Amino acid sequence: MTRLIRFNKPYDVLPQFTDRGSQGSPRATLSDFIDCPSVYAAGRLDRDSEGLMLLTDNGRLQSWITDPKHKMTKTYWVQVEGKPDAEALKLLAEGIELKDGKTLPAKARLMDEPPGLWARTPPVRMRKTVADSWLELTIREGRNRQVRRMTAAAGYPTLRLIRYSIGAWTLEGLAQGAWDDLEAPKVPGPPKPSQKPPRRPKASANRNPASDRPRRR
Repeated sequence: MTRLIRFNKPYDVLPQFTDRGSQGSPRATLSDFIDCPSVYAAGRLDRDSEGLMLLTDNGRLQSWITDPKHKMTKTYWVQVEGKPDAEALKLLAEGIELKDGKTLPAKARLMDEPPGLWARTPPVRMRKTVADSWLELTIREGRNRQVRRMTAAAGYPTLRLIRYSIGAWTLEGLAQGAWDDLEAPKVPGPPKPSQKPPRRPKASANRNPASDRPRRR
């Protein structure tokens, strides 16, 4: 049976099961929370980001979730410095120019702080003289640190980043640092070759049967 797990990753946790960094300062990894060595992450989530990760023991399912051609959207809750105006939201939604090219159209809107949101450890460092606000941003790309670069390019640096959903899967009802099993979907496979013998080509309607007779010498 295929296994699919959702995990609410805390801040400062590496999105992998082992720490390949310096041995003198071990960092928290997925193995500190999930005792399932047979699964691996379907996509990444930066160490300084929080929220939804999906893990599976099925290679086809992992590829299906992460393959950009399936256009599986990802929704983020983003705490930013300042309050984006209508022009900034339009820029984020229509596509914003980054060093590696313009982003695809997205969905961007202001939102209230998510109700019941867990406290981050350590807390977000904010300037007392600058207000902060929350955005809901939905993208269908997976560039490196894309959301942070998008808000920075729009003039509103990201203070806190939480991934809320991947496709139809969400964080709903899942506490920080917790995980549970999901029902794994059936992944459509490549079409199977036909088992029927090849059909013989039909005779051409313009063909003259007399031309097939042996000629007399």
